[in-house]
Amino acid sequence: MSVVETERHGQVLVVRMNRPERLNALNHELRTELAKTWTEFRHDDALEVAIFTGTGRAFCAGEDMKESLAENNPGGRRPTIEDPFNSGALEKPVIAAVNGFAMGGGFMLVERTDLRVAATTAIFEVSEAKRWLLGGYNHGHLANLAFPLAMEMALGFRFTAQRFYEIGFVNRLVEPEQVMDSAMEMAKHLLTLPPAARVNTVHMMRRMRPKPTPAQQALAAALHEHGAKSDLIESRAAFAEKRAPNFKGWDDPADRYRLPQLEE
Repeated sequence: MSVVETERHGQVLVVRMNRPERLNALNHELRTELAKTWTEFRHDDALEVAIFTGTGRAFCAGEDMKESLAENNPGGRRPTIEDPFNSGALEKPVIAAVNGFAMGGGFMLVERTDLRVAATTAIFEVSEAKRWLLGGYNHGHLANLAFPLAMEMALGFRFTAQRFYEIGFVNRLVEPEQVMDSAMEMAKHLLTLPPAARVNTVHMMRRMRPKPTPAQQALAAALHEHGAKSDLIESRAAFAEKRAPNFKGWDDPADRYRLPQLEE
């Protein structure tokens, strides 16, 4: 059984993550196969649009924390080859067909898509605050959300598909059995456009998305180091063992008051 399944529908490629027993969690194998699939899609002149989805109850549950624990590598191993979808090199539009849970790294996959269809039962979560020393500070900014919503996202609260539809993060909200049909309708519309108009417009729209300033990115890098690094593994161990975590917080308690500052 392949961890990534594909289907061709004319000029549309369906890319389906296929680890349903692990809620399509991103282990090294899945990340590598996705990188290969997106590279092939990018260079196939017969394909113009992709629909990205998952098998089973989840779109993608994010990092495979069992693998991360086994390898003592928080965040997991990345592929040795470029993934053009993740790097931004992919010129072709991608539609997310969110069939279930989109958590952590799975949420970030949805975030990188250009258009989004979600099942009414789908659940979203930016999980970084639960696993790292800095929460998902940039995701609400990228989505151009109001500050309190961006803060709620950054602090790891869960969002229903209905709420994400209401705030404009999701384009279409449909019943679970209609997710793929709705995504295919959007793909067919894209194929009615002149090819250059489709490619150029997607390229321009992506370049207009907000992004953190270099100073903010430098502060984020410093904050990723601000705290007890042992908590990175403890958060994953507690999740895998289904227990409450025992966080240390800071190696030196006084570090709580020594926050790195934004330098303009």
